[in-house]
Parts: sequence; structure tokens; C-alpha cells
Amino acid sequence: MTTRTSHTGVNHLKKTHVFGALVLSAVSLFAHADQKTMRMGIEAAYPPFNYADQQGKLGGFDYDIGNALCEEMKVKCQWVVLAFDGMIPSLNTKKIDAAVTSMSITPDRLKSVDFSKKYYHTPGRYTMKAGTELSDSLVELKGKKVGVQRASTYDRFATAELEKTGIEVVRYDTQAQAFLDLQNGRIDAALADSVFTNDSFLQTPQGKGFAMVGPSTASKPEYFGKGAGIAIRKGDVQTKERLDAAIDAIRANGTYDKVMAKYFTFDIYGAR
Repeated sequence: MTTRTSHTGVNHLKKTHVFGALVLSAVSLFAHADQKTMRMGIEAAYPPFNYADQQGKLGGFDYDIGNALCEEMKVKCQWVVLAFDGMIPSLNTKKIDAAVTSMSITPDRLKSVDFSKKYYHTPGRYTMKAGTELSDSLVELKGKKVGVQRASTYDRFATAELEKTGIEVVRYDTQAQAFLDLQNGRIDAALADSVFTNDSFLQTPQGKGFAMVGPSTASKPEYFGKGAGIAIRKGDVQTKERLDAAIDAIRANGTYDKVMAKYFTFDIYGAR
């Protein structure tokens, strides 16, 4: 009886070891697969940083930088188009591994996600009818409507700082919708990234008669952070290290400058 029990126990241990080995093998395979593919979230509605053409083909600075980083890390980029306000929830529910979508690194966002080091830094500006005077105090906007993109850093700033001064904040799913309402006189001003504003509105027929006015957001790092980074899940140290190293590499080998020159005639990286 004792021998039989012992023998059964040995068989059981063998089966357990085999099962454990299979599980570890499967986990290893999945981990290996994960290392070969990175699911990148992108908005595709924020040109020239990210957009989709009429055929649905993705493009823009974010998209090209993301692909360059994936090539440097020797992984395949799997792009997932999402609304901007769905990026952080999608990260935290593991629908994506990273978000390359012009997201500013801010103290508030760092409570929910981690970030790579910055990959560019441009300030925001107010856009109003050309010739409008707008002082640093923004007193001229009291009682007027300012449009911002929902869930953006501009939304957070406007909610905390503008509304309490009597400025009405109007929120939009995309910045393009805000510019459309500005053009049609439904709002008095729009607050957005200066490069995006210039390329996507002021340099188009729809932007005729408008200009960027007043102060920039560069003096408000508590809201706007110190640049745009790639958002990743909280505590994902490995992905952060890989992305940081890849950003350093493409800046050193000239790839970053080639991508930047495709979209801009000036350095958008910001202060070193």
C-alpha cells in the first residue's frame, strides 16, 4: 500500500511537473509574441500629428515616430484607432500597450499612467479673430466662449482656471469641431496646440481672418507638463525603458530629424 501510494505520488508529481512545464512554455510563447508586437493607440484626428486619409490610411508625425520606434525596438506596430479620451482607459484595460497620440506628460495623468520621455514639446495658444487684443490676464474673454478638446490638457486647464473667471468652456470630441464652431461664430476662441492650430486651421481657407493671440501655455507646466510622451500602463517599467532607449536612438541616428522635416520647418523637440 505504501509503495503504491508512493508510486502514485511520483506519477502525480511527474504529471504536475509536465503540466507546469507546459504552462511555463505557453507563458513564454505569449510573452515572446507580446515582445514582437506592440499595440499602439492613436487618435487619427489631430493633423499633422496624426490623421487618416479618405482611404483610412494612417499618417502624421505621431504615426511615423511610432513606426520608427517599433523598428528600433524590432517589434511590429499594431495600430489601434481610438478617441482621445479613450486612450488611458484602453491602456488600463490592456486593449493597447502604448498611446502615441500627442499626449502631454502632466502630473494629473501620471496618477493613472506612466510615460516615456518626451518626444516633442510645443506650446498651446488661443485663436480668435485677427486683430483681437488678448492680455495675459485673459480679462477680455470674460463672458465669452472658449472651445477645447474634451479630456485634453487644455480641457483640464480651462476647467480649473478659465471657468472660475467667468469664461464659458465648450468641449468637443475633436479639435477640428472646435475650429468649425469658431469659424461659424458659435464660440469666440479656441485653445489648442500652436503647431496643430497653424497647420490645420490658420493655413487653410477656413482659417482666413483668424490668428493666434494672447499668452501661450508655456508658463503653465503644472497643467501642460514638459512635452508630449508615449503613455503606457502604470508600472510597466520594461516598456518604458525600451521606449526611452528607442527615442534616444532615433534622435542620435538622424531618424527623428528626417521624420520631423517631413512635417515641420522648425525644431519641435523643444528645449533639450
